[in-house]
Amino acid sequence: MNLKNTPILNLIFAAIAALALLIGWNLFQSVSPVATVQRTSLTVSAAISLSPALAKIKTVYQGSNPNVTITYNFGASGALEQQIQQGAPVDVFLSAATKQMDALQQANLLLNETRRNLLTNRLVLITPKNGLVLSDFKQLTEARIKKIAIGEPKSVPVGQYAQEMLSKLGLWQQVLPKLVLGNNVRQVLTFVESGNADAGIVYATDAKASPKVAVRATAATNLHSPIVYPLAVMKSSRNPADGKAFVEFLAGERAKIVFQKYGFGMVR
Repeated sequence: MNLKNTPILNLIFAAIAALALLIGWNLFQSVSPVATVQRTSLTVSAAISLSPALAKIKTVYQGSNPNVTITYNFGASGALEQQIQQGAPVDVFLSAATKQMDALQQANLLLNETRRNLLTNRLVLITPKNGLVLSDFKQLTEARIKKIAIGEPKSVPVGQYAQEMLSKLGLWQQVLPKLVLGNNVRQVLTFVESGNADAGIVYATDAKASPKVAVRATAATNLHSPIVYPLAVMKSSRNPADGKAFVEFLAGERAKIVFQKYGFGMVR
């Protein structure tokens, strides 16, 4: 009997082909899964004095971590602390003083064992580039100095340090009527750059970044609290693992090079 081209044989061949196709598809799925790229977003609230350095660090970090998107929220440390206290969705916080980080720690808002001191800075006296030439903070009491810009001491760390320093020098009450208060250190810098203040007290890093001002004096470190920038991951972070990784990067050698380029010191 010749089975060639019979309907039965055709059915057998079709069944074998279907079975082979099914086995092949299952094998393909088992050895070739579709890769899913996991993307992460980090919100980092940071003292505004850190903005130039952190902008550069963001580029460096995302170059080797392309699936992590970093969004910065810059401002005065006191204002940022209040935002976090009120429930703002923040993954990592970098403050320009320990006061604000201490408050968050006391409120139990920091992820355990993620807090560390990262950077240091110096306090300097500045005037407009072509403005009055001073050599000492004590000259701020002179009649030729009409307006002095500092940060709001209650919420802006650079203002807190300035008040401490001026008080220890016995100058606070004398200069108080001349003070123009800024909402953050960049606003203080702008007051001096524009000539709306005859002098100002800012961080050395901010003065270094501006070609429009001249540094006239540097405060001795024993005249104010240590200028320390702490950082930590927030307990409410949606991505604590990535937050920890970013904190470790900020404390590493690649970030250190950037911070030092912008004039910051590193906590040892």
